[in-house]
Amino acid sequence: MATTTGTNHTDGPAAEKMYQDPNNTGNANGGINRQMTHEEHQTAVAASKFGYGPMAHVNTGNSGRLPAFGGEFQPGLYKSVENRKFANPAPLGLSAFALTTFVLSLINMRAKNVMEANLVVGIAFGYGGLVQLLAGMWEMAVGNTFGATALSSYGGFWLSFAIILTPGGFQIESLYEEAQGVYAFYDAFGFFLLGWFIFTLLLLVCTLRSTVAFFTLFFTLDMAFLLLGIGYLHRDSGGHPNPPIIKAGGFFGLLAAFTAWYNALAGIADDGNSFFIVPVVHFPWSVKGQQMKKEKSERATV
Repeated sequence: MATTTGTNHTDGPAAEKMYQDPNNTGNANGGINRQMTHEEHQTAVAASKFGYGPMAHVNTGNSGRLPAFGGEFQPGLYKSVENRKFANPAPLGLSAFALTTFVLSLINMRAKNVMEANLVVGIAFGYGGLVQLLAGMWEMAVGNTFGATALSSYGGFWLSFAIILTPGGFQIESLYEEAQGVYAFYDAFGFFLLGWFIFTLLLLVCTLRSTVAFFTLFFTLDMAFLLLGIGYLHRDSGGHPNPPIIKAGGFFGLLAAFTAWYNALAGIADDGNSFFIVPVVHFPWSVKGQQMKKEKSERATV
């Protein structure tokens, strides 16, 4: 589930100990600690999972670290953000990536017979490139190494993509055609995309213990880079990028775009501005998943 800023969703026996008598009665030293009744505990546990209730604001275990959350671009446990001076830059970077990828993927799928990516060049320079790069730098400022690496790198990807394909600008494609023919450009562009496939694979490995939503983002993106790279290297009989493979890459690109928007929404929506919390689903083998499994087992034995 999406976490609210500066909170950690906690339940189970550890959190029971945090409950203190609000009437400050019981002994001469002030308030006493008492365990909740079973009914009180079940109600508080259910509430905390959605970001509200007394247990939603308690940090216990792992030095108060919060569980993996794609809305913060965090694939593992991370420090509480309650004292952070910056806003969460992850939704901005995710949104910039999502929109640019969405438009390019539709063109790769030849939606409405549109096949030229000229419009994407402008989006890649402004939103997918510059804005996402800035979001990555802000991730660096808040101490998120993974977020800084990913968002800054993909911001650089969109800037380089725009430089390569700027019509009549840097003339990279035309220089290839003059020197070695258009096939040389297709091969080089395929190498470029496969390089990003490898980089994305590295990031994908780091999301294996996070959430389903976060892992799905990098898995679909990785498949998009792989298929697009193969499409440029394994061309059709006419020597052009292979249309079925490029369309398949565009399809996975669309999935990546929507998944990025989903993670961005999870980072923006909380119980203060939304009627619902976006579920991100922790893997059973993640730290949060193991914690929930253990606490469920403990409750079952009560």
